[in-house]
Amino acid sequence: MTEVQTEWKRLCALDEIPMLGSRVVTGTPHGDIAVFRTSDNDVFAIHDKCPHKGGPLSQGIVHGRSVTCPLHSWKVRLEDGNVEAPDVGCTRSFAAKVENGTVFLQL
Repeated sequence: MTEVQTEWKRLCALDEIPMLGSRVVTGTPHGDIAVFRTSDNDVFAIHDKCPHKGGPLSQGIVHGRSVTCPLHSWKVRLEDGNVEAPDVGCTRSFAAKVENGTVFLQL
């Protein structure tokens, strides 16, 4: 069995992501990735595409640990990319972490 190597990439300082906002990482092999910051300074990363109609989740409203898509108000959980009921679907999530005030993204 081959072990998959994962790499942590430095993204930015935590304060460069607005509280209850996001920053988009473009040009990755996985497409655009939205990195969100909650009011508790937790950081999450998900594919910047709503599973419903492809809306830009990075432009949505962050509340708690979810984001509401700006197009049709689907709510997506930031931790795992799953859509909240009654809707069904998911978008890919990526590991993110904060160390010493710096945000890292695992690709």
